[in-house]
Amino acid sequence: QVQLVESGGGLVQAGGSLKVSCAVSGVTYNIRAMGWFRQAPGAEREFVAALSWTGSSTYYADSVKGRFTMSRDNVKNTVYLQMNSLKPEDTAVYYCAATYRPRNWVSSFEYSFWGQGTQVTVSS
Repeated sequence: QVQLVESGGGLVQAGGSLKVSCAVSGVTYNIRAMGWFRQAPGAEREFVAALSWTGSSTYYADSVKGRFTMSRDNVKNTVYLQMNSLKPEDTAVYYCAATYRPRNWVSSFEYSFWGQGTQVTVSS
C-alpha cells in the first residue's frame, strides 16, 4: 500500500504562483509513476501531470504545459507541482496519485493510490 498526503493548496490571485506537495510513504519500491489530477465542481477529474518514478519522463496536459512543473525530491519522498501564471480555470481540488502500472499514466484509471486532495482557488 501507498499513502499520499497533499499539502500547500490555497487562494491565489490570477497570474500568481502556488506549489503543492505530496508526501509519499508505504510500499514505494513498486511505484512506476506519480500523477497529479484535478477536479473542479461539477466536472470530471482530469489529468494534470505525471512523472515517472525514476524522474526520466514527465507528461503534462496541454492546458498546463509551460505553466506547471512536476518534480520529485528523492530524499524527502515528496513530489511537487509548481504552478505559475495561474488562471481562474485552474481552480479545483488537486489530487496526488501513485501507480504500479507501467504505462498510460495520463488516465486516472491506471492509478490505485490517491491522496485526500488539496483545494486550489484562483481569483480573478
